[in-house]
Amino acid sequence: MISRTSTSLLRRSLRPNRVESLIVPSEGLKGRPLSAVATASTSPGATTRMNLFTAINEGMRTAMQTDPTAITFGEDVAFGGVFRCSVGLKEEFGEDRVFNTPLCEQGIAGFAIGYASMGGTAIAEIQFADYIFPAFDQLVNEAAKFRYRSGNQWNCGGLTVRTPCGAVGHGGHYHSQSPEAYFTHTPGLKVVMPRGPKDAKGLLLASIRSPDPVIFMEPKVLYRAAVEDVPDGDYEVPLGVGEVMREGSDVTVVGWGGQLKVLEKACDKAEEAGISCELIDLRTLAPWDVGMVTESVMKTGRLVVSHEAPLTGGFAAEISSTVQEECFLSLEAPVQRVCGMDTPFPLVFEKFYVPDDLKNFEAIKKVVGY
Repeated sequence: MISRTSTSLLRRSLRPNRVESLIVPSEGLKGRPLSAVATASTSPGATTRMNLFTAINEGMRTAMQTDPTAITFGEDVAFGGVFRCSVGLKEEFGEDRVFNTPLCEQGIAGFAIGYASMGGTAIAEIQFADYIFPAFDQLVNEAAKFRYRSGNQWNCGGLTVRTPCGAVGHGGHYHSQSPEAYFTHTPGLKVVMPRGPKDAKGLLLASIRSPDPVIFMEPKVLYRAAVEDVPDGDYEVPLGVGEVMREGSDVTVVGWGGQLKVLEKACDKAEEAGISCELIDLRTLAPWDVGMVTESVMKTGRLVVSHEAPLTGGFAAEISSTVQEECFLSLEAPVQRVCGMDTPFPLVFEKFYVPDDLKNFEAIKKVVGY
């Protein structure tokens, strides 16, 4: 299937290789003031109320309607995908543009890199983020370095890898992991994780059209749980730009993806206790919005960062280190990280493992009372 499809599509008129940047990323530079941060573009007109997986589906549909070279593929993708994110796409765009692959993540990534390097737009799906590791070498040593090692003569910027991640309540250690930090350590890759349907569609379209390869991680617990009004048109949410979800004066709270639902509850508890929280969604982890976070911490003097991934080596450590370097004289308390435990993800003990709203509320109280 892959051989026939690739031969068919690569004969088509593909756009030239994209050469916009030699070393990615260019966004998210340290010290960028909050006033300089762009807001998400929105499409005027009608909206449709939809959940996360439907928004992902709409994002891919929009990309394929506007780019004749765009294809999507992966395990069970032609059947709609295990989470139904690609449902209806094969019927609309045909089996040459929406197709299944063998159960081989390394092959999925390798094919995607090759297709993107020829100027096409590849939207690859890894069925669970836990199974992305067989493709790790292809993504880290090939996709991320393609432009740099060729001296900007070639690139695979048309590559986007979608993958569901995070806890879901019953996934156990092979269907619950959050491996974002592995990829943020790699220059040449962008890493994105939306918190809801509206952002998901806009961020996905921005990722697909980015001049650099993107790892797009989708919190699977939100596929049906998160519901928002999503613009019907074609719009993008810029990569590398965070969002202040609520303004506050006592403590800065930072998260991304599905953890924002948890942090909203923690901030609500803090508000009831008289603590004013400024809640920030990073949206993009590589590059991350350093300017937004540091400006907020300079105002509040305190920082709590939370994610599901294990504590040691998690992306919260990068944020904590940067804030310590940039905001040392403004800090009123040590930075707090509220994260998963340094163990394999447990099945029966999941509720003890995850950094829930109560753990985050305790961390908020700790920094404020320091």
